[in-house]
Amino acid sequence: MHFVPTDGDSNAAMFEDLADLFEQAVADETPVREIVGEDPVEFVDAFAQNYSEGGYVPARARKQLTDDIERAAGDETGKEDTTV
Repeated sequence: MHFVPTDGDSNAAMFEDLADLFEQAVADETPVREIVGEDPVEFVDAFAQNYSEGGYVPARARKQLTDDIERAAGDETGKEDTTV
């Protein structure tokens, strides 16, 4: 929920596709960094451009997204978090 599309149809499609992407990644045991890369904000910006003409990612949300991905990837502890 870090990104806010400007219309409901784009919002629903984007979150459904994002959930499908991560569900498939879990099934394939694909590490989160392999999906989002080193810059999760860049990933979100690029992903969201496919669904909306506008929207925004506030600075606070950018930081939270980066922190969440680091935690999920195990970057903070050196151990991958398998609960995500």
